[in-house]
Amino acid sequence: MKSNDVNVIETLLTPEAVRQRCSQVFEAAEANGSKYFHIHDENFDAAVDLVEREIIANYPNGKVPFHSRWRHFEFDNQNFWKKAALKLTKKSKNEIARSQIDLAVISVLLDAGAGTSWRYKDLQTGLKFSRSEGLAIASLRLFESGVLSQSGLDDPLRVDAAALQALTPEILAIEFQVSPSNQLLGLEDRAMLLNRLGESLVKQRHIFEADGAFRPGNLFDYLSRSQPTGVLEARDILIAILEGMGEIWPDGSWIENIPIGDAGYHEAVKRSDITDGVVPFHKLSQWMSYSLIEPLQEAGLKLKNLDALTGLAEYRNGGLFIDTKTISLRDKTQLEVVHDPKSPLIVEWRALTVVFLDKLAERIRRRTNTNSESMPLASILQGGTWSAGRQIAQQLRVNGSPPLLLNSRGTIF
Repeated sequence: MKSNDVNVIETLLTPEAVRQRCSQVFEAAEANGSKYFHIHDENFDAAVDLVEREIIANYPNGKVPFHSRWRHFEFDNQNFWKKAALKLTKKSKNEIARSQIDLAVISVLLDAGAGTSWRYKDLQTGLKFSRSEGLAIASLRLFESGVLSQSGLDDPLRVDAAALQALTPEILAIEFQVSPSNQLLGLEDRAMLLNRLGESLVKQRHIFEADGAFRPGNLFDYLSRSQPTGVLEARDILIAILEGMGEIWPDGSWIENIPIGDAGYHEAVKRSDITDGVVPFHKLSQWMSYSLIEPLQEAGLKLKNLDALTGLAEYRNGGLFIDTKTISLRDKTQLEVVHDPKSPLIVEWRALTVVFLDKLAERIRRRTNTNSESMPLASILQGGTWSAGRQIAQQLRVNGSPPLLLNSRGTIF
């Protein structure tokens, strides 16, 4: 492969590439060049209205936190992470950040759609959870158990490469209470994803090794070293994640021998190079990036340009725009088809979602007299689009499923 090809491929591993290429798909659809969707700008206000109502209802004081995994550890006036973190009170600020990043990384990797039937009963509180919240609490309890630590219960609140590589689907099934009557989508693939993470921590030692240990949490040290001034661009979090974890995705795309992660192909994206047709999304990697912002800030790093990261191309955000009729299928029979996440129709849906999220953010800020500093996209997603997408799905469909049926392996959606 030519060195110039490598450079071009590496441009796909940025949030700018996500926006640019999704915009090309959007522009084609807007010009009536889509095979799959119509765009109905006249219905866009319905989506904005729903999101605005959600923000006001969920955060009446106007202080909207970031969309991150940490929100799923907060439930019914309880903060499950804060209780677990009491075991870290004697640790340094930097070690607490490493522990938080350890948890955020594995919890995000376990977060893709659980399916409609899986449930998790928290044995500490007796509370029952499903979907993303259930996966969050189950991943926290897995973390607390010491299963992912090389020191076990002697030092449980950490994640080490060797323990990740030793994890089996059977162990994960026990921890996540999976049974014939309580099936979790993509159980084997979730375990494989953590196994691959363990391998990548060792392989990408320049990012993940510190003091002889290979941990996701050592991203803190890597990012701190890269910004000696203590000011970090949000995009740099994503780029580090994509560099360090690019090979772990079971459904990840590759160009020759270079992993490009969560990406698909669409004919509207024209390039005269080796990346022709490629549309990157990096959904889970960006979700992870958003989830690392708070640990990094609490450890003393300053984050800037949060809106360099994009909206998340997943079924709650995407479902919002289908369910509000902002976009509609040209062929309604596609509502009955189970779609592969890499199919052109789904790639186009995800691209339209990314662009509409940016447009929605601008509209929300105008309505609320805010800006990208006081109301970043990370807060609008939280306030916000994700919960609005879930709410309208529950109103329209008995089980709250997305409007399009997906053949999910639990590693993208």
